Amino acid sequence: MGRNRIAWASAAALMVATLGVAAVPAQATATTTATTTACPTGWGSQAETRSAATSDSVTNIRTGRHACFDRMVVDVPGASTRELGYSVRYVSRLYQDGSGRHIAVGGGAVIEVRVAAPAYDPATGKPTYPAKAGQRLTGVNLTGYRTFRDARFVGSFEGDTQIGLGVRARLPFRVWVAADRVVVDVAHNWTGAR
Repeated sequence: MGRNRIAWASAAALMVATLGVAAVPAQATATTTATTTACPTGWGSQAETRSAATSDSVTNIRTGRHACFDRMVVDVPGASTRELGYSVRYVSRLYQDGSGRHIAVGGGAVIEVRVAAPAYDPATGKPTYPAKAGQRLTGVNLTGYRTFRDARFVGSFEGDTQIGLGVRARLPFRVWVAADRVVVDVAHNWTGAR
């Protein structure tokens, strides 16, 4: 009987030790996987458009850095999500609407961002966003960004506002709207890794 108790105790101790060891790597693997695959994937680099327009005016353009992407936001106060239209696409060269003037934008690739909202007051023609064609976006500093390299105001013509966004390379992006704004996110890479 003594031998059975020793054998049973040895088997129980071995089982506890095995379960304890197995649990540690499984937990560590789950944590590592969650950290490395947290970035969204499935974005592309083809043109994205949304047919809508507003007479509400662009008042601000701002940028932000995130763990997986760099973001540009075009603020159009008063515009609802159904009124906000856009066209966002990669271009080989950027030309200003109306004049056809080439606007140089730095970076390995250039994204043309058009928002179907004027950057001026339609009633008076007075600018609502303080920038001149070809100049860097007012108040935007891209130092330390992983993807964005340059951001230029191209112009606002016949109710559309045009922006040039210089990025490191042709990378995947997404465009979405919320009340009062159009958002452009450009991923840091194609794989979704941080």
